[in-house]
Amino acid sequence: MSGFLVKICGLSTPDSLEWAIAAGADLVGFVHFPKSPRHVAAEVAAALSRQARGRAKTVLLTVDAPDDLLDALVATVAPDFLQLHGRESHERVSGVRARHGRPVIKALGIGSAEDVAAAGAFAGAADLLLYDAKPPKDASRPGGLGVAFDWSLLVGAPTPFLLSGGLDPTNVGEAVRRVRPSGVDVSSGVESAPGVKDAVRIDAFVTAARAAGEQGNDD
Repeated sequence: MSGFLVKICGLSTPDSLEWAIAAGADLVGFVHFPKSPRHVAAEVAAALSRQARGRAKTVLLTVDAPDDLLDALVATVAPDFLQLHGRESHERVSGVRARHGRPVIKALGIGSAEDVAAAGAFAGAADLLLYDAKPPKDASRPGGLGVAFDWSLLVGAPTPFLLSGGLDPTNVGEAVRRVRPSGVDVSSGVESAPGVKDAVRIDAFVTAARAAGEQGNDD
C-alpha cells in the first residue's frame, strides 16, 4: 500500500465496519485478545473480514499469540495483515511473517528515547511499525488505552510507521503535521464508550487525518 494510511482498529460490528469504510479508512482492524473491550471471536472477525473484502485492507490484532492460535485465526479470518501488539521479539516477528506469508505490523510502546532506539531492532522484520503509548506496568492490556505520548521522541525513529496512542478527531491533524508518520491508527479515540464505535467521530477522524496527511505530501 502506498500513500498516507488511516487505520480504524477495534471494530466489532457490521455497522461500525461500514462507518469506517464509508469514511475512507484504508485499514480496518479486528482485535482477538480477551482482555480487551474490543475483543471479537474468530468467527466474528471472519465475517467482518468478508464484509470488508475488496473495500479496505483487514488487520487481525493479537497479543503474544502462540503458533497454534495464530494458525487457527489466519485460517478462519484470512486477514490481509497481522498486527502483533505484545512483547514479540524480532525473531518472533520474522517467524510469524514467514510462517503466514502476510505482511506484519509490529506495535511498540514508546515512553522514552530508549524505546525508540530499541525499535530499530525490528527494521526488516516487520513490514510496518506502529508506535503507541507505552502502557503502565500494571496495565491489563498493551494498547487501546487512549493515552498519548511525547511525539518529539519520534524524531529520527525507524520508518515507515503508523502513529497511535491517544489520537482523536481534535488532535490527529496536529499529530500528523508534527510527526509526519506514514499513517495513523485509532481505536478508543473514535468511541462513545469502551469498545463502542461512534460514526460521527470516525468520519471526523478520517477527514482530519486525511487532510493533514495530504498536506504533508504536498510540502
